[in-house]
Amino acid sequence: METDEDAFRVSLSPTPPLPTAVRHRCAACFKQYKKKDHLIEHMKTSYHSVHQPKCGVCQKYCRSFQSLREHIHGPLSKSYCSSIFAEKGCILCLKVFDSVDSLAHHNDSCQLLAPFPLDMIKTTCVLSEIAGESDGGHKAVAIACEMVGGGSNGSLDLCARVCLVDEAEKLLFHTYVLPQIPVTDYRFEVTGIKEELLRDAMPLVEVQEKILRILYNGDSMESIRWGSVLAKVLVGHNLEHDLDCLRVNYPDHLLRDTAKYQPLMKTNLVSYSLKYLTKTYLGYEIQNGAHDPYEDCVSAMRLYKQMRSQDHQMNKTGWSLLPIEDSQSSSRAFDSFASVELDQMTPDELFRISTSNYRCWCLDSLGQVL
Repeated sequence: METDEDAFRVSLSPTPPLPTAVRHRCAACFKQYKKKDHLIEHMKTSYHSVHQPKCGVCQKYCRSFQSLREHIHGPLSKSYCSSIFAEKGCILCLKVFDSVDSLAHHNDSCQLLAPFPLDMIKTTCVLSEIAGESDGGHKAVAIACEMVGGGSNGSLDLCARVCLVDEAEKLLFHTYVLPQIPVTDYRFEVTGIKEELLRDAMPLVEVQEKILRILYNGDSMESIRWGSVLAKVLVGHNLEHDLDCLRVNYPDHLLRDTAKYQPLMKTNLVSYSLKYLTKTYLGYEIQNGAHDPYEDCVSAMRLYKQMRSQDHQMNKTGWSLLPIEDSQSSSRAFDSFASVELDQMTPDELFRISTSNYRCWCLDSLGQVL
């Protein structure tokens, strides 16, 4: 029979610790889940991959560069990452360096100067020489258009000026474009275009032909129809709108739109303006007065080359990821494994089979354009 003394001894004995709940941590964004099934479902829908922007301090992957900026120096930023980045991080490309000296050396190349305005460049309204470039030359071309208004209230966008540059920022083509219907609003404060500039402008049909010759490497229209050419990558901001106003069709897989590229978009997948992207990622101001199409072209091309130059092909465990085929490819990659197999995988192994829901531009640097 238990005495009061026995009960007192039991009360003094140490209470055995409760078992610690197992947490399943995502290898990419570090979110934790109580159940392995929840982590697996997260991996299916998050589209994590080594192509996502990554913190150079803690190695966390983020959905976009905006998310990475918030992680580094936003109101909810981690103090450790924030302090390291403040000392050795580049505010433009968001890379973290080994020393302050390395960062200073990097800043010399990362901080760019605004391009000269178009009126300071010796230009003509004729097609640049592109003979012999089909075996190399510029592999990407940037385009920018300025629109005037048509219709009774000036709300119809009419292309009135167009500019194309190559990867070296060389002007390939520039002209004013003759609108096909009367202009009711020149939008002068934004476009800088007056009526007299369009009186002798180039007809749209001729503009279309010259643009396509540049994009298709100078081949004849007959060769283009037979598909015998290696076409250029076309870079721009809100390309769909520019091409619609030019009435030009171009293959979707060759378009590189800085307004639609997920790493450069807001966290809710809304586009930023080219003005904002240029200031944030290139470090200079544009569009402070009338828009300069050459300036817009160069800025879009610089953004594209910065994104293309990123090296994410290998992650820390040494695997490489191939381009995605569509937005459902990540889910299908997980569906190819049995539930038991997924449950036995480590977080790193789950990350390994996850793929992005966008095509990373770094793949262009490897020649994987198609």
